[in-house]
Parts: sequence; C-alpha cells; structure tokens
Amino acid sequence: MNQPHKRYDLARLMFGILFIAILILACFWVIQPFILGFAWAGMVVIATWPLLLRVQKLTWGRRAPAVIIMTLLLVLLFVLPFSLVINSIVDNSGTLVNWLSKPENWHIPTLTWIENIPMVGDGLLATWQSMTADGGKKLVASVQPYAGASATWFVSQVAHVGRFMLHGTLMVVFSAILYSKGEAVATGIRHFALRLAAERGESAVILAGQAIRGVALGVVVTALVQALLGGIGLAVAGIHYATLLTVLMFICCLAQIGPSLILGAAVIWLYWTGDNTWGTALLVWGCLVTSLDNVLRPMLIRMGADLPLLLILSGVIGGLLAFGMIGLFIGPVVLAVSYRLMTAWINEVPQPLPAIPDVSEEI
Repeated sequence: MNQPHKRYDLARLMFGILFIAILILACFWVIQPFILGFAWAGMVVIATWPLLLRVQKLTWGRRAPAVIIMTLLLVLLFVLPFSLVINSIVDNSGTLVNWLSKPENWHIPTLTWIENIPMVGDGLLATWQSMTADGGKKLVASVQPYAGASATWFVSQVAHVGRFMLHGTLMVVFSAILYSKGEAVATGIRHFALRLAAERGESAVILAGQAIRGVALGVVVTALVQALLGGIGLAVAGIHYATLLTVLMFICCLAQIGPSLILGAAVIWLYWTGDNTWGTALLVWGCLVTSLDNVLRPMLIRMGADLPLLLILSGVIGGLLAFGMIGLFIGPVVLAVSYRLMTAWINEVPQPLPAIPDVSEEI
C-alpha cells in the first residue's frame, strides 16, 4: 500500500527562514559595538582561567576577591600601558613635530669610533664622511621633510586609537563578568556545541580553548618577558624615558616586530652621544633579548597547543591590518582555532596509501 507523500508548505518554510535571518541580523546590529570587546575578553579569560583559580585558592576560595585582583591585573597589563603611550605622544606631539621641522636641530656626528671596527672600519668611515660633507646639509635636507611628515602622520593616527581604548575598556568589563560567571558560561557554550554538532561540537570547543591558551602563552608572555628585560637594559644604560620605551617595546613585541627597533635606536643614541661603553653593553644585551623569542615562544606555544609559528605571525600581522591594534590579539587566535579544527576534521579519516607504482616499470 502506497503511503501519501508528506507535503511541505514552501511559503511557510521560506517566511520562517527569512524571519530567523532578520532576527539574527537585528541581534548582530544591536551587539555590533560590543563584539570585538567581548571576543577579546573571552580570549583573555580562557587564557588566564588557571591563574584565576590559583588566585582564588590564595583568597581562601572566595571568587569575588580573585575577580577583583584579576581585573586589576588586566588594567595594569593592557589598558594602562597603552594609555601611557597615547598620553605621552599627544602631550609631546607638538614639540616633536616642531623639533623635526627645524633643520638647525639636526647635527651630524663625526662617528670616528667606526674606524676602530676591524676590517671594515676604514671603508665605513670614508663612506660616512663623504655622505656628511659640507656639514651634512644635503643629507639633512633630504631626510628632514620625510622625518617631519612621518612624525605628523604618526601623531594623526592617535585619533583612531580611541576605538582601541573603547574596546579595551569593554574587554575589562566583560572579563570581570566572565571571571565571576565562568563555569556557567562554559557550560552554556558546551551545551550549545552539543546541540549543534553533538560530541564533535564539544570537542571543537575544547580544541578552541587549547588554541587560545597556546597563543596567549606564546605571544603575550613572550612579549612581556622581552619588554621587561629590554626595559631593564635601557634603565641600566641610563636611557631617558625608559618606562615609556618599555611600553613601546611591549607593543612592538606584540606586533611581532620585536624589541630590536627600540633597543637599536637606543644603541645608536648612545654611540651618537659618545657613550661607547654603554652602547656596546646595550648592543650585546639587545641581541640576547631579541633572540629570546626563538627559544621562549615555541616552548610556550607548545605548552598550550602545538601551533606553527608561521600561523601565529600571519595572524598577528593580518589581524593588525584587519582590525587595528585589537587584531594583535584576535587575529592569531582566529587562525589558531581554525587550524586546530581543520586538522582535527582531517585526522578523522586515515591517511591515503602510498601511490601504487606503475606495473610496467616493475616488469
């Protein structure tokens, strides 16, 4: 006996899907200003959750004091350094631009110490003397317009940093909420993943957490260690504004530029002012600090998740270009999570067999 085919109301299905799509877009529109801040907060909380549990043990098992301590640490680590840099740039922007715009402020050093460099010192000194002939007026005149324009452009970008500060503030607020309700939020996310893709969905959530923790350990902790060691070297060498330069170094390390930009400029300044002893000492210390990421970063990343360094570098640079300064944190996490999920999906099937050789060749 043939059973009648079940008939579907096509118009009802289409209008239902359209209503759901409109509802999703409306929700996205409403929460759009908070998405990046909340995503940043989620990554920070996931990466620092073990630290929160340790702090909670030290506070006699009470969650509220631990949340307050962790929130203050976030402010000291993320919000305060960027605020110091921005305020310093804004306060000194006029003086910097005026100084760079006046040719009389540019003085070319003799750099006679270059002659003491073995094998290449004489040639380097002769080249420098030829470039700075006639008091270096030609060199100063060619560099000064670019330096002034570069400084003006850099200062103008500070206006766009307000967006980053807004997301940083939202990150701190959302982090405090997630710290206090972390278990309930984690259970809700796992429940949603189970409803969406059963056990596979829950495994994806766990892999995502491991990837986030690996990026945080590898990128942020390495940048913090390099910046602190580099700042110690600047302070010992007697460089002015060592605290501000340390913060700039931390930002450069997060952007995967490394501490060499700040330390190299400090070394050049010491040699420029004739302090060759401290210049050489800071040069050696800078080489050690710069090479530290080749050892520390891979070790820390593998503690959280085994991720390629090229993936982290691409995520940092791509995130910076796509989302601005906040992309330094979001970019590598997005690529790391996607990489881990794709790898887990591929590994669900066995690897292909080796290619079968041509029978005619064996004969």
